[in-house]
Amino acid sequence: MRFLVFLLLVAAASAREFTRCELARALKEAGMDGYYGVSLGDWVCLSRWESDYNTDAIHHDYDGSTDYGIFQINSRWWCDDGKGPTSNACHIPCSSLLSPDISTAITCAKRVVRDPNGIRAWVAWRLHCEGQDVSQYIQGCGV
Repeated sequence: MRFLVFLLLVAAASAREFTRCELARALKEAGMDGYYGVSLGDWVCLSRWESDYNTDAIHHDYDGSTDYGIFQINSRWWCDDGKGPTSNACHIPCSSLLSPDISTAITCAKRVVRDPNGIRAWVAWRLHCEGQDVSQYIQGCGV
């Protein structure tokens, strides 16, 4: 029982939920604003709807693949979770996308957006951000 409590505490300590402005500043610092034509507001909007700014977010998809981390990067195409076929185009284990240090997630998201589908690879972006005024997602953040 103590071991289970320890594991739960370790898992909780490794997760990070960014505030909207913390994420905006981190993404700006990482060169995401305007990367492949994607605005900072689009990245923050995408993260809001994909993970609610949570680095530990996991979503299991109907096709058996899984989405990981703050950008919900998919195991079928971009990372390897050891559970199914993958292209692993980012050449990373999916578990690395769950880190509170989002540098690996940012590097992989940059790889995704360079794909022919670009930012449209993310369904949540298409549903909630495309054609919207995304400036509200960075408003008041000083970026």
